[in-house]
Amino acid sequence: MTTATGVRPQADDAAGVAGYRGPMVSRAVRTDVAVAVALLALSWSELALRPADPGGRPATAVAYLFAAGFTLPFAVHRRHPLAAVAVTSVAVVAYSIGHYNGYPGWPVFALVVGVALHCGRREGLVAFVAGLASMTAALSLQPPSVVGTGTWISTLLVVTVAWLGGENLRAGRDRNAVLAERARRLEDEREERDRRAVAAERLRIARELHDVVAHSMSVIAVQAGVAHHVLDTRPELGRQALATVETSARAALVEMRRLLGVLRQGDEPEAILAPTPGLADVPELVRHLAEAGLEVDLTVTGAPDGAPDVVPPGVDLTAYRIVQEALTNALRHGGSPARVRIECSASEVVVDVRDPGPGLKDGAAPGTGTGHGLVGMRERVAVFGGRLRAGPDAGGFRVTATLPFGTAAGGDRP
Repeated sequence: MTTATGVRPQADDAAGVAGYRGPMVSRAVRTDVAVAVALLALSWSELALRPADPGGRPATAVAYLFAAGFTLPFAVHRRHPLAAVAVTSVAVVAYSIGHYNGYPGWPVFALVVGVALHCGRREGLVAFVAGLASMTAALSLQPPSVVGTGTWISTLLVVTVAWLGGENLRAGRDRNAVLAERARRLEDEREERDRRAVAAERLRIARELHDVVAHSMSVIAVQAGVAHHVLDTRPELGRQALATVETSARAALVEMRRLLGVLRQGDEPEAILAPTPGLADVPELVRHLAEAGLEVDLTVTGAPDGAPDVVPPGVDLTAYRIVQEALTNALRHGGSPARVRIECSASEVVVDVRDPGPGLKDGAAPGTGTGHGLVGMRERVAVFGGRLRAGPDAGGFRVTATLPFGTAAGGDRP
């Protein structure tokens, strides 16, 4: 059955009843065979143990054969539903013509349920009509002393309930399969968007780094080599080369600061010329957020006023951006007061931001929606070989970033 969404749900254990494949289908085969054997044992037990009804005939080998004919087809009803229904219907009618002892209705009920559940709607309807027809014929062939009005009503009602039950179960299973497939596709699309966002950002960073600093770095490398060779023999030329290194390095640092400042600022021209923010600008950020309604408890230790002179510019900017992103998420999804702790040392900066909740609606976490907040944080921290922990904390949300620099980061990084 193909749904309105265009997704063809898988059948319960035998996909589309086109054939048995895989471990799950093997279990389905074993289940069907076990049910068929149980139905056969029940029918044979009635033939062997139940006293003959008035006007009935004692059990014979033919009766046992007919009983096998309307019970064993259940074992193949998933793979050959119409054949199973046909054999069962003929065997029930032939069994009833012989007026043998024992009620043949239970295998018919089970087959109607099985075909309606495991096969398509058309096959289920055929099984329902055939079940009604065969049981009507079987009851009509019995002596009036054996079949009463209650037997007619209960038998036809049970066939109808069996069909409706199988149809409802199959419809619910197919609906769940469609929903599960849709959820899987949405999750795959979200992960693919995140991967594309990370790849695009890395490509953009690499391209900007090359365009901004490749020339300066090349000049620095050449002039440093010149200074190394002539510093003793021609000190003036060596000093000139070192001056060029200094000038190029300063120019590269300026361009790097601009780069790091605009990578995530969009295409606004003023972003290129605006000063790059850093830890010294966090109090101003806190003030702006307070005006927007978010109370922030800020504590900065190590270098409260001179952070740009202590922390490398790249780390300074990254720490600021992490505080900005975390507090923005707290403003949008958390509560007051948020707590910000910034610790600056000679080798690293630790940023810790907590908000008390109530947290995001629907149990989401910052960065798990259409934006890339946490993805961006992780990328920024990864540039410096740092660590980022983000997740629920005491009913709210907590972000902790450790940004090493200098010897702790394996060298001074921009």
